[in-house]
Amino acid sequence: MNALVTGATGFIGSHLVRRLVREGAQVSVLMRSSADPWRLRDIMPRLNCLQGDLSSLTSLAGEIKRAKPEVIYHLGWQGASSHQFQNDPAQVFANLPGSLELVQLAAECGCRAWIGMGSVLEYGNYPVPVTEEQAPRPVTLYGAAKFAVGLLAQKLCAGYGIRSAWFRLFWAYGPGDDTARMIPYLIGALLKGERPALTPGEQKWDYLFIDDVVEALWRAAAHPGVQGVYNLGSGAANPLREVVERIRDFIDPSLPLGFGELPYRPDQIMHLQADISRLRKAMNWEPAVEIQNGLRRTVEWFRLNRNRYV
Repeated sequence: MNALVTGATGFIGSHLVRRLVREGAQVSVLMRSSADPWRLRDIMPRLNCLQGDLSSLTSLAGEIKRAKPEVIYHLGWQGASSHQFQNDPAQVFANLPGSLELVQLAAECGCRAWIGMGSVLEYGNYPVPVTEEQAPRPVTLYGAAKFAVGLLAQKLCAGYGIRSAWFRLFWAYGPGDDTARMIPYLIGALLKGERPALTPGEQKWDYLFIDDVVEALWRAAAHPGVQGVYNLGSGAANPLREVVERIRDFIDPSLPLGFGELPYRPDQIMHLQADISRLRKAMNWEPAVEIQNGLRRTVEWFRLNRNRYV
């Protein structure tokens, strides 16, 4: 299989690229010249690196066509890693045009499948657990831009005769995660012996280990019946206080935790949980890594790589 991956140097993208390489795929990656490929450094010689981003697809069209991707994974997104940018107008202008141009390029390449990464934030305020039938009402520009890309990409793909799948990811975690996220921040603070400042921890969130995320993405390419929108989560709501305490106990049970030292944000999500029955039925996929094991593996990875983070 020939595959093209955007967002390849990021947390999820790098794990996906490694899985594709292990499966024997020929992998092309779209990579900014300013990107640090540390997550992929050891396998870089096995990748076809295309220097550019979503804004430079026109100049890269020839190289992409020569790569002849059969499957395109669109994980690249500008401004996705920080809460402060969720209502930045760049969410629209930096992501929407290039994402749709990528669909057009897929058609010109004879690509058979286009697989994109959406977000739970497309739903906005929703009942729990949320299903794909819930009408999206995003409350941030990030959520609105993701929803627009997913909807328009599916319509374009249908017109071009390309199978498309759009995964609304709830919350991924695991080795190599971005330090701006809660779990890596917490691990880093505790490894330094610090007392992390936390909210009261009453939230219940749906966490999915990175290996299970990648398994779903891999199966989406292999299963011709996978098409449309799918929730991608564990299907379980984990009390955040318990998650924090488990991480602390893996590092040092005696370390103090600053529960209640931070207020909830005005837009704080208190309950985050996916209904994943549609994904289960589509490709016989189940989350395989229980959160206790996933957190242990994540802590161990950060412990071994603490020089990069701590």
